[in-house]
Amino acid sequence: MAEELQELREDRYLDREESWLRFNQRVLELAEDDSIPLLERSNFLAIFSSNLDEFFMVRVAGLKRRIATGLAVPTNVGRAPSDVLDAIGRRAHELQERHARAFHDLVKPALDEAGIHIEAWSDLDDADRERIDDIFASQIFPVLMPLAVDPAHPFPYISGLSLNLSVRVRNPKTSRVEFARLKMPQNLPRFVQLPDDGSGLLRYIALEDLISNHLGALFPGMEILEHHEFRVTRNEDVQIEEDETESIIQALEKELLRRRFGPPIRLEITDDMDDVTLGLLMQELDISEQEVYRLPAPLDLGGLFELSRIDRPRLKYPKQVPVTSAALLPSDPTERPDIFGSISRGDVLLHHPYESFGTSVQAFLEQAAADPNVLAIKQTLYRTSGDSPIIEALIDAAEAGKAVLAIVEIKARFDEQANISWARKLEKAGVHVVYGMVGLKTHCKLALVVRQERGGLKHYSHIGTGNYNPKTSRIYEDLGLLTADDQVGKDLTRLFNELSGYAIEKKFKRLLVAPLHLRKGLVKHIEREAMAAREGRPSGIRIKVNSMVDESIIDALYRASQAGVPVDVVVRGICSLRPGVPGLSETIRVRSILGRYLEHSRVFSFENDGDPQVFIGSADMMHRNLDRRVEALVRLTDAEHLTEIHSMLDRAMSDETASWWLDSDGSWIRQDRDADGAALSDMQTELMLQIGSRARRGVRR
Repeated sequence: MAEELQELREDRYLDREESWLRFNQRVLELAEDDSIPLLERSNFLAIFSSNLDEFFMVRVAGLKRRIATGLAVPTNVGRAPSDVLDAIGRRAHELQERHARAFHDLVKPALDEAGIHIEAWSDLDDADRERIDDIFASQIFPVLMPLAVDPAHPFPYISGLSLNLSVRVRNPKTSRVEFARLKMPQNLPRFVQLPDDGSGLLRYIALEDLISNHLGALFPGMEILEHHEFRVTRNEDVQIEEDETESIIQALEKELLRRRFGPPIRLEITDDMDDVTLGLLMQELDISEQEVYRLPAPLDLGGLFELSRIDRPRLKYPKQVPVTSAALLPSDPTERPDIFGSISRGDVLLHHPYESFGTSVQAFLEQAAADPNVLAIKQTLYRTSGDSPIIEALIDAAEAGKAVLAIVEIKARFDEQANISWARKLEKAGVHVVYGMVGLKTHCKLALVVRQERGGLKHYSHIGTGNYNPKTSRIYEDLGLLTADDQVGKDLTRLFNELSGYAIEKKFKRLLVAPLHLRKGLVKHIEREAMAAREGRPSGIRIKVNSMVDESIIDALYRASQAGVPVDVVVRGICSLRPGVPGLSETIRVRSILGRYLEHSRVFSFENDGDPQVFIGSADMMHRNLDRRVEALVRLTDAEHLTEIHSMLDRAMSDETASWWLDSDGSWIRQDRDADGAALSDMQTELMLQIGSRARRGVRR
């Protein structure tokens, strides 16, 4: 193996940080596309902003921390960390400026034409301003808290991602100039709707624009010299040192308090900010010039998420209603669905959001909670919704006397506090709550129900690619398997014992489990395909993931390509693999699909000499997934399910499907029109139509 690795060229990887920025550029391209419904384009602008915030809070912050502590090592492409940080800064500046232009030059004018106006104060007439004065006085002024900066008032703490006004005022009596900071209240609308003026238009004004034109009420008797918007991004990545002297939940709560005071890593300012104010902010926040982003107002276009609540159906994607999986429908429409009966007849492959999460996974757990024959429920929880019916089902089951085990991953990034709250609620209800394994995140999506039946105990299992979250299941594309297969049940029983106790499992029959076996198992399958190709037998590898970064997996794919194996990869986000390089990856193609739904399922398909081996599960091809998380893939065995997966992958890789194609230099080329300029097929729309039609006919797979 070492000799083969030496044959692979040194420049065989794409930089992962640059690849992530290119992913967010693809999101931005959707916002720029005038063939997409207008309010969806506005939403993509907000998604871009939210994505970039998290990138800075986690990836850039982590890189800066490692540089500062002297722990930084060269990146996956051998670049010095400081060089990478410089490159990220340049690219991020370009993208944020392009993002601002997309709003001002493309989306905002289109909103105006559609009768949705985001007004500036200068656009308003006297009647409007009088009405806004009333809104300000009654709804906004009472919650504002201006903070002065002077010898008696030190520079205030600026919370991460908060939107602020810097205000410089002069005392007319003493001519002394003072500085104040005013935080925009986060419990007020980002864009305040203006009263109806009889025009029939929906009109809004940015909260900070409204407030900045009422500063006289906040600083009476003072002369307002300057006021500008600014926003700070902080290091909000949580680093927990786990040991046996302190419970993980206590350690995490301490770290969450520290996260609020992480060092600043980005300062966004409006492009009209004066040098005096900027100098003060840079000094007080210890920000370098490279970390300053000058942008036209308004800042924080993540606030555009609010516009998605506007009731204008023609400005949104056509409504699509998930259907109940045909395999879960009762044979007689007058009968109540019996989830256990349906699963007993055969494995059920679910595809969300085309098929309803509520009438499948949620119904499975709710029926288990209410069924007197169910003895035990075991489940992993990584992220769930605030009013989760999944949590309520587990509580109901525990209160009904069933044995209930919940593996709650309280280290799920940015959901830590919510998961701590849910864990405590579950514990109070009598659920056995376990916080995962020391040093590992429990990321696998597993549920196991043990039921007493005539023939003895029977296992009903669910293994998915997405979280047990009814809300995100409507916008995340995911797969899940419901099965009564005894072998899967035994595998899950052993895995749950490992997660909650001290068992160390060596082997699983239908599962591949990280961190011990998953990478080795996938590499073994890849090498088997390479051997088949070298011997002239049929071969093929197709993978669908969110991220493709792990060097061992990528190198195995390169060697398979050198052996002649056709390799297709569908990746939503980061991809460090370079396709189409002569002598290295000539048989590898990489596509990316972004759209209405967030492509989130992970699929691994191998030709296996005409007996296809297909796995679905929770793992992306990243170091953290394969080395520092508990992940699980399950092998599909039903012939119809294999056909369905292959059909989905065929569609994703088809030249007739709109997608982005990765070039060997790391650039992504959008392919959304044919040679005649006609729009290519939208994979997500086609799948919704196909699956909806199948459900209406009641066709079992």
